[in-house]
Amino acid sequence: MRTSQPKTIYLKDYRVPDFLVDHVDLRFELYEDGARVHSTLSLRRNPEAFDNRGALELDGDSLKLESVALDGAILEIGQYEDLGDKLVVAEVPDAFELKAVTWIEPQNNTRLEGLYKSSGMFCTQCEAEGFRCITFFPDRPDVMSRFRTRIEADKSSYPILLSNGNDVERGDLADGRHFVTWEDPFPKPCYLFALVAGDLVEKRDTFTTLSGRNIDLRMYVEPRNSEKCEHAMDSLKRSMRWDEEVYGREYDLDIFMIVAVDDFNMGAMENKGLNIFNSSCVLASQETATDLAFQRIEAIVAHEYFHNWSGNRVTCRDWFQLSLKEGFTVFRDSQFSSDMGSPTVKRIEDVTLLRTAQFAEDGGPMAHPVRPASYMEISNFYTLTIYEKGAEVVRMIHTLLSPDLFRKGSDLYFERHDGQAVTTDDFVKAMEDASGRDLSQFRLWYEQAGTPVLNISDSYDEQTGIYHLTVEQSIPDTPGQQDKQPQHIPFALGLLDSSGNDIPLKMADGDDDAPTERVLELTEASHTFEFNDVREQPVPSLLRQFSAPVRVAYPWTREQLEFLMSHDSDGFNRWDAGQRLAVDVISSLVDAPDDAEIEPRLVAAYRHLMSDTSLDQALVAKMLQLPSEAYLIELADSPDVQAIHQARERVLTHLAVSLREDLLACYLRIVTTGAYELTPEAIAGRSLRNTALAWLLHIDDKEGRDLAVSQFREAYNMTDRLGALRALVNSGFVADREQALETFYQQFSGDPQVVEQWFSVQSSSPSTGSLDQVRQLMSHEAFDWKNPNKVRSVIGVFAGQNLAAFHAADGSGYRFLADQVSRLDDSNPQIAARLVTPLTRWKKFAPVHGDQMKVALEQIRDKEGLSRDVYEVVHKSLAG
Repeated sequence: MRTSQPKTIYLKDYRVPDFLVDHVDLRFELYEDGARVHSTLSLRRNPEAFDNRGALELDGDSLKLESVALDGAILEIGQYEDLGDKLVVAEVPDAFELKAVTWIEPQNNTRLEGLYKSSGMFCTQCEAEGFRCITFFPDRPDVMSRFRTRIEADKSSYPILLSNGNDVERGDLADGRHFVTWEDPFPKPCYLFALVAGDLVEKRDTFTTLSGRNIDLRMYVEPRNSEKCEHAMDSLKRSMRWDEEVYGREYDLDIFMIVAVDDFNMGAMENKGLNIFNSSCVLASQETATDLAFQRIEAIVAHEYFHNWSGNRVTCRDWFQLSLKEGFTVFRDSQFSSDMGSPTVKRIEDVTLLRTAQFAEDGGPMAHPVRPASYMEISNFYTLTIYEKGAEVVRMIHTLLSPDLFRKGSDLYFERHDGQAVTTDDFVKAMEDASGRDLSQFRLWYEQAGTPVLNISDSYDEQTGIYHLTVEQSIPDTPGQQDKQPQHIPFALGLLDSSGNDIPLKMADGDDDAPTERVLELTEASHTFEFNDVREQPVPSLLRQFSAPVRVAYPWTREQLEFLMSHDSDGFNRWDAGQRLAVDVISSLVDAPDDAEIEPRLVAAYRHLMSDTSLDQALVAKMLQLPSEAYLIELADSPDVQAIHQARERVLTHLAVSLREDLLACYLRIVTTGAYELTPEAIAGRSLRNTALAWLLHIDDKEGRDLAVSQFREAYNMTDRLGALRALVNSGFVADREQALETFYQQFSGDPQVVEQWFSVQSSSPSTGSLDQVRQLMSHEAFDWKNPNKVRSVIGVFAGQNLAAFHAADGSGYRFLADQVSRLDDSNPQIAARLVTPLTRWKKFAPVHGDQMKVALEQIRDKEGLSRDVYEVVHKSLAG
């Protein structure tokens, strides 16, 4: 394992590879005590390299080198150097063949990088730098090669042998072994290499492309999961058709495969033709998966499939360009999900994640641009900034150019760079060339870290009918970046009259057909926009559809926010107005006396929402969810976590008491009997019903308790069963809670993905997620330190969602997390590094919390043999 102190890698130091690998021939001999890897590389010096006479250097990690040969001649010690993390051959010709035989131990690979075993199955994870854990290779994304892979293993234990490309040869060997050879006709970087060997059930289907080609679709799962494949397969086919119709991208191989793996650090991996998924991100049935899980699976299947073009056929030149593939593909999967369901709800979900978590990342010690300038360990840069903010950057280009011109730009990008490893500049240049737009200033979105702040003021002249809107932008300092330049920001705007109607936005004389919504383009530090023929003081609807990832500061009154909640034609801004009103009310109670009045407008607004059945019920379900504690903490300066928790609980209790009859009526009018459906309407109904139930149980309503117990017993889908369980767990009905938890576990103890939900419900709840109770969960028979999903569902959920318990005044939550991170660092540094995140914002909190969080970070820092992954996060968090 790489545990040496990491060095910083800089984008400015990028150099093209000294050697190119035209072809890779791999032979894997898989055994129970290890694997022997025979690698044959066809190499040649890169004519564009700075040094065309230097030694050959190949990356390696945790490899036992058995032999190495140059053009068929075995090399002796002295003719090469095995440095552990490098294989160096000093004297090589301009073109040659290098053969290496390495021995690795997948069964002992707890890092889950390279080749490892999961539940008796061999599988790989090579992004970002896992291939070097398999064999010596120039492990960088700009070395693209054609792969031929032969896998040999015991036939009875591993009847299924898979790799990238097409199955070209198979047969039996001596001693009950067999082999399969796979050939991938497309050059790819080694991070896209994949291998799977196991005793798996195969599920088949077909897809006919718009050009008439038949594609063989296969899913491979453990036998116990054979009935959970239908939704993912249908999602795959929808994704394939959508990508053809919206982006003109047809699948290029004859076969597309998906494999489900229980032990996986990530959600899924887009390996060319052989996608490997975390089981939780692909397996689903109505009995075991919630509506949200079904939607998440559809989105992740689409995301990994879309990578076939935006990531595989066109890949990133270096890891600084990671958002080239991830940001673009997240944008594409978000478009797809919007088309498959409710666009407004999808936008709300995306922005909630962005505001709560990515904005926090922008304001923390690990803040970095969408295209970072440096890193120590690349695995730490699979961040929300790369993915979610990167997607928002692409979305802004889509907004500025229009859908038609964006499609022309994407077509040009894929045509121009097919089979290449390129940069974010290449992507933006294709958009410029296709549209004729100058995006020079827009490129700052890739270069500057931090969340821009828009301070907005306005004035209205009743005599002239002129409305002025002034927008001033600024970007806070972030580590290594100060005094930032103004960015190019698309700012969508509407104005409402007193009846709630959209006002035509006339900006010049003769503008008779003025639209009621405009996308203004901010390019300066300050802009003032003038709108004519405005007949009354308007209420501004700002940043419609969240047209840019920015913070908006405007002095809305509570009356205006309630008005926008009821009348704004932009569904996203209706939700946003409700969130802002709730935030304002909750924040006002943080330091208020216990008898302080709670804003009556909030009750009135929520009552109106629940009673108006003409509204989009999916939007209503979202609007009834109060801002999370994590979001409230993010908005506060030196937040008092306990006070925020108590204020939010107080508002929720007040709403539930005041709206009890409305909640009961809402619950009872939504009928959930009949066949389970995944339509937006059915999903909205279940969401609204379970929200009402949760609010009733929050105040320990006895009628609500009876409804929850009945729903739990009679539920025929996991959404309603888990909704009832969560409501009971968060209630004061202790006996019912314990009975429901026991019943749930006994029913689903054999299903790892459902058990993970059972863990999460408890570790996230103030009622069952105390530190002592979380430790008990870690001692449970179903908890497994080697499984990232189990670790995340208990430790990660406790630290990230059960914030009042995690931020206990005595610092016990911080010390607990430091202990678990230190333990995990020895076995799985990637997961350990991600778990550190809640401690990294220590400077944001008042000293009573911040000082203890810092001590916990120092405890991790001082651990002997700290991994490079955790080292970077901890040292950057403590710096300055």
